[in-house]
Amino acid sequence: MSDERKVMETSEAEIAVHWQEEGYFVPSPTFIGQANLTDESIFARFSLDNFPDCYTEFAEMLTWYKYWDEVLDTSDAPCWKWFKGGKINASYNCIDRHLKKNKNKTAIHFVPELEEEAIQHITYQELYVRVNEFAALLRDYAGLKRGDRVTVHMPMSAELPITMLACARLGVIHSVVFGGFSASACADRVVDSNSRVLITMDAYYRAGKLLDHKSVDDEACKLAENSGQKVDKLLIWQRYPGKMSSDAALQKGRDCIVNEELKNFYGARVEPEKMLSEDPLFLMYTSGTTGKPKGCQHGTGGYLAYVTAMSKYIQDIHPEDVYWCMADIGWITGHSFIVYGPLALCASSVIYEGVPTYPDAGRSWRIAQELDVNIFHTAPTAIRALRKVGPDEPAKYTYHFKHMTTVGEPIEPEVWKWYQKEVGKGEAVIVDTYWQTETGGFLCSTVPGITPMKPGSAGPGVPGIHPIIYDEEGQVIPPGSGKAGNICIQNPWPGCFQTIWGDRQRFVDTYFARYNKDPNSKDWRDWPYLTGDAAVESPDGYFRILGRIDDVINVSGHRLGTKEIESAALTVPEVAEAAVVPVNHEIKGKEPELYVSLKPGYEATEEVAQKIADAITTQIGKIAKCKNVWIVPDMPKTRSGKIMRRVLGAISNKGDVGNVMTLANPEIVEEIQRMVS
Repeated sequence: MSDERKVMETSEAEIAVHWQEEGYFVPSPTFIGQANLTDESIFARFSLDNFPDCYTEFAEMLTWYKYWDEVLDTSDAPCWKWFKGGKINASYNCIDRHLKKNKNKTAIHFVPELEEEAIQHITYQELYVRVNEFAALLRDYAGLKRGDRVTVHMPMSAELPITMLACARLGVIHSVVFGGFSASACADRVVDSNSRVLITMDAYYRAGKLLDHKSVDDEACKLAENSGQKVDKLLIWQRYPGKMSSDAALQKGRDCIVNEELKNFYGARVEPEKMLSEDPLFLMYTSGTTGKPKGCQHGTGGYLAYVTAMSKYIQDIHPEDVYWCMADIGWITGHSFIVYGPLALCASSVIYEGVPTYPDAGRSWRIAQELDVNIFHTAPTAIRALRKVGPDEPAKYTYHFKHMTTVGEPIEPEVWKWYQKEVGKGEAVIVDTYWQTETGGFLCSTVPGITPMKPGSAGPGVPGIHPIIYDEEGQVIPPGSGKAGNICIQNPWPGCFQTIWGDRQRFVDTYFARYNKDPNSKDWRDWPYLTGDAAVESPDGYFRILGRIDDVINVSGHRLGTKEIESAALTVPEVAEAAVVPVNHEIKGKEPELYVSLKPGYEATEEVAQKIADAITTQIGKIAKCKNVWIVPDMPKTRSGKIMRRVLGAISNKGDVGNVMTLANPEIVEEIQRMVS
């Protein structure tokens, strides 16, 4: 058997294990001299021997109304309760406590996509005023109270964190939906969270076009009502205050223009709710493999303590830094590392409305130069795009990053080196962070002031996180063995989500059941957390993450469940079967490619293929757009009728399909290859 053939028959995880380990890059003495964390004893302090009490060190970074009675309550394992009995408010910690010394400091720099529009610099005092006034509107006009859920479907804007912090002030649980998601995806989340209030914006800029956003949420309200959840109030922020930028008509009794209604709340001040540490702060929906998105419920005290510590120690944010995370606030990265973590530390956080390459490839570096950004945080997708369209652009601008983050998917060593040399000008440290929506904050990363960097490798567990790799049988795969397995976390941590909203059993089954020996145990040691990712651990204890074990495709750092895409395709009446496979893409990392077979009596036409493609973007959003929709006469199947996605994946990626003679219909493989070539 040829080497190439061997490679195609092994899993993605095993292929990746054959990558060479890269050399170390050491942080500069200048960086170490100013770093927030250079004390190596932190790893000993956060060892499993000192668990869980070590985490009080993170909680002490916050201001509490009342200290906790118990650091970790395991009575409802594995639904952990952190800092139980403590009382706290996230909005107070992100705003009020900074006013005495820093009310004139910029909290948020909002950069509009159009360069002719002025950057808005919102001070902590202005943020305080705006959050209070909007909280009063939510309470008195929309009738929201502690424990209610609100769905927020907004683009990148200063009004988005204002909305989140106003909710947190009232103890209202926010569920932010990525602005680019479709009406259908938004409606699903409204229904699942039982939100009767939906907050949106009339329009926003994307690649130079002012997109009508309000009409998307009109449709979302209609779809939600059809599924039994009526939206009583649609609150609409205006992109240009005093002017509507959407042609969609206002619905009497339901729609409210926030900018108009706010005039009735001028000067209002709202006392922050004293929330229990274990009360939910927000829901963040993530793609699952079974089609229905999972509402990850994050608690207040544990989550806030964790993201504050990660922002301070791993992001190395000081109050005087200007910090720009390029993620969208609609994803967990934006919640943790644009809003809650940086603002809890009194940082200045940049929010950019548009695409990083508009109107040209130099835009990101002009923003960095203008605002004197010194900490930069983005995903490999953006780095690959910037490298492709403007490899020489960073050198044209005078900015200096002390620190850069990469997040969302593994980064190839070559791309890492370009990022370090060209974007970081050889000066910046890089943290390659590994974590998930569910984990709230980082799992693996180098501590920038202590441990050296290694291209392509996320690094060891951060202080307090103890990863372990298990094989299929639950045996530990030792470091340096060159074998990949399931990366799990041995211990709970405060940033981890509390449960799946409304579905505790799914939470236990998905994340803990696999390696749990005793379902009745209250001992945290019996509940390793299953990330669902494959990884390999090198002899030095650094982890290289190799992607999902299950069927989730990572497109531009956005996790999309293949089952969600397949079920969207199956809503088209002509479609009998659908199979999605990930295809390598130079910029996005992966992109989905779809194979469908039609029901008998239907003909494969361009129109049907377009209809299927449209169904996917309508139901999920443009992010799920498939590279191709191939209508095939039949799927390659095993004799038991299972579709062989491995074979389709090999065809799509122009690889060797391996031995197909064991299939029920081996002849179909050649036929599909001819179509796709």
